[in-house]
Amino acid sequence: MQNAFSYLASFFVALFLFFSCSPQPSEEEDASAEVPATDSIAIEKRLNKYTTVRLEPEMAHLSANQQELVALIIEAAHLMDDMFWYEAYGKKDSLLQVVNDVETEKFININYGPWDRLANNEPFVEGVAPKQAGANFYPADMSKEEFEQSNLPDKTSLYTFIRRNEAGELTTIPYHVAFEEQVVRAAELLKEAAALAENEGFKNYLNLRAEALLTDNYQPSDLAWMDMKDNDIDVVIGPIETYEDQLFGYKAAHEAYVLLKDQEWSERLEKYVAFLPELQTNLPVEAKYKQEQPGSDADLGAYDVVYYAGDCNAGSKTIAINLPNDEEVQLQKGTRRLQLKNAMRAKYDEILVPISELLIAADQRQYITFNAFFANTMFHEVAHGLGIKNTITEKGTVREALKEHASALEEGKADVLGLYMITQLHEKGELEGDLKDYYTTFLASIFRSVRFGASSAHGVANMIRFNYFQEKDAFVRDEESETYRVNYEQMRQAMNDLSQEILVLQGEGDYEGVAALVDANGAITDQLQADLDRLAEKNIAVDVVFEQGTEVLGFSASRQP
Repeated sequence: MQNAFSYLASFFVALFLFFSCSPQPSEEEDASAEVPATDSIAIEKRLNKYTTVRLEPEMAHLSANQQELVALIIEAAHLMDDMFWYEAYGKKDSLLQVVNDVETEKFININYGPWDRLANNEPFVEGVAPKQAGANFYPADMSKEEFEQSNLPDKTSLYTFIRRNEAGELTTIPYHVAFEEQVVRAAELLKEAAALAENEGFKNYLNLRAEALLTDNYQPSDLAWMDMKDNDIDVVIGPIETYEDQLFGYKAAHEAYVLLKDQEWSERLEKYVAFLPELQTNLPVEAKYKQEQPGSDADLGAYDVVYYAGDCNAGSKTIAINLPNDEEVQLQKGTRRLQLKNAMRAKYDEILVPISELLIAADQRQYITFNAFFANTMFHEVAHGLGIKNTITEKGTVREALKEHASALEEGKADVLGLYMITQLHEKGELEGDLKDYYTTFLASIFRSVRFGASSAHGVANMIRFNYFQEKDAFVRDEESETYRVNYEQMRQAMNDLSQEILVLQGEGDYEGVAALVDANGAITDQLQADLDRLAEKNIAVDVVFEQGTEVLGFSASRQP
């Protein structure tokens, strides 16, 4: 099969334009005006992949100052939308101005461009070329070889665009220069919010994050974010994940989450972080692949989402966060794992339960529970802290060595090691419920996530795990009932085997080995596709779209982005 991350490289000449505030190497003709309208029936079918959920968490306990603070950071978060649009596509207005129907415009906004993120980035606007693997981070005509041979010291930086100068040579442009107008305004808003913050740790973080947006130096604010423990309001904002860059996986994309901490649920989760060193030691792999020790100053909490923007709001929506991604911060302090409880509940009720009723064996459906779904998702994020961040073969970090495959393999690692952690903690008596709950809900969740497709690192990770587990007889499909049944002992063995394989690939920085794993297991089989088609026929949504913002929250319309 073709590599799951490869995309056709040709685009229409100058399909992408730079924002007027961004440095431009040359004047380019806007070709997007040639794009005709789309098929309204096809767009309606695509829109049916999503179900709408209102983000309106309880806000009454917040003071007037806190509500104003939330409104300010929502406004700052909205600016991340502008920057992500440019990173994913180019000039948003050049596309929307030629679209003449509301439904197509709505779907374009869901996807931040004319490519369907839940259909492997398939173009849904007639005349639009396939999406560049490198999105808009690199010139459309740049080859991998040209990039690798270029002598640009900051070319692999998370926070630079690769562009051409007037001589046609590759050059770099820092994010804070390309997005000067947006980052200046976002920094102002964060500083205004900091002045209202009642929590000193949060105040310090907001001020440092404002400076980070202006300089692209994010480590001080990441360290400050790790030190926050008791604030009720939180925000994740800036260029963070590298999923959008499927050419090399080097470039971070802008996003934002505005969050309210559920203190009661968070207190219930705190005890699990203490087990990380022991779980790292017991990983089913040779000692050299687990020689790093996860930071002990980690945090595990439950939150309700108030607002999504940018990368995390594009296509499939994130329901848990594990940050920062900075390997130095991770080794020094660990990470914070944020479980987005209201978004998780929406996906469980609207998507996972209907999937289970169609695809899970009738006598095993009793093991599908929200607590298991929450725990599986939570320990997926915790498991990002296990394993190894730096290769043992002097190839740099795992992210640098595995390039565009790094994100998918890391998500796959977190999936199987999350289940491994659940198994270990359950045996120690530290986790309640029947182990069958976690394993059965885990299988049902594969059907949910594999529908995200090959354009999503999570989707690819789930394809790999589904095919690997099926080969190991971790589950079987009953032809008569057309449902799947978990084989619990075989699933445990498959979990250990895949954990070991992934940890070794990461530790070795084995780019070719990871590519082979993706090629062998990264495709949806005909039978699985037929079962996924049955979900679509039953109008079971693939993901959610949020109604959100200050108006939904009942705030003053003057702060509505």
